[in-house]
Amino acid sequence: MTRRFEASTAFLAANGWGQADRRFLAGDASDRSYDRLTRGAQTAVLMDAPPGTADDSAAFVTIAGHLRRIGLSAPAILAQDLAQGFLLIEDLGDALFARVLESSAAQETMLYRAATDVLVRIQDQAAPEGLPDLSAADWAQAATFALDWYAFAATGQRPSLVAFSQALTIALQTHADGPRVLILRDYHAENLLHLPDRQGVAAVGLLDFQLAQMGQPGYDLVSLLQDARRDVSPGVAAQMMAYFAAKTGRDLQAFQASCAVLGAQRALRILGIFARLCLVGGKPGYLTLMPRVWRQLQSNLAHPALAELRPICNDLLPEPTDTILQKIGDQCATPSP
Repeated sequence: MTRRFEASTAFLAANGWGQADRRFLAGDASDRSYDRLTRGAQTAVLMDAPPGTADDSAAFVTIAGHLRRIGLSAPAILAQDLAQGFLLIEDLGDALFARVLESSAAQETMLYRAATDVLVRIQDQAAPEGLPDLSAADWAQAATFALDWYAFAATGQRPSLVAFSQALTIALQTHADGPRVLILRDYHAENLLHLPDRQGVAAVGLLDFQLAQMGQPGYDLVSLLQDARRDVSPGVAAQMMAYFAAKTGRDLQAFQASCAVLGAQRALRILGIFARLCLVGGKPGYLTLMPRVWRQLQSNLAHPALAELRPICNDLLPEPTDTILQKIGDQCATPSP
């Protein structure tokens, strides 16, 4: 039994859940993990986010409170120990969009429309104060993960960042640098829950939003429609793009350009993150997602808004072929016990 487990056990005991059945529920690319607790007919979820990591429990509490105040279904906070990084939160169930769609693809339009309506609600409300607000150059810098980690793992060399950063910064400034809104950042089918017993926008359960910040209006929609873990039907993606633009009063053509630029930035960053998770984190499973992210990147780069960035990416970033993925996998770190 680790000290961390002992500390979480004491936290649960102090809040009336010490005798509950406890089972691992989920983990992800971060150091955060979740356990489901069962106490008779009641359930709850223990969120364990060790202090000193990127996942701030206090931020989760703040954003959850904001989302609930505007009528959305973030988990209620039942108990908290922010110093140790423990939260006891409402259990919203297991009906993740990704799972629902595996068995009922016919619900895709309905679920994605509901998720798009949630974004409209979020952006229609004033955001909490004090959230990070990055410049276009900062967003471009975040995308250099693709060069620092993916290109390095694939080629053994770290390319120069200058032309890449400059071209992406200009594209962002030109097409995606207007007034900011609250973005949840990891807004996709494995962080959204179908809650059919709730009405309207509350029928979508929200998870993994503790890294929320100020960002571009199209960012979370791109995260939803260009999902690294599942292919969204092209017709549904196009329909939701047009639906969101109409609901928020945006010119569709200009919004499509903005989303192409944001989609390229996001895909580039994800390629780098997935490579780093393998090289440093010992998590080779993320490599299997790279070809999908690569296809999304190429689709975005085909937009005229990215004419300057496209040849730079083509020159610096090799396609994640089976050979390249094997090469990266061979460098995978041994995960800590």
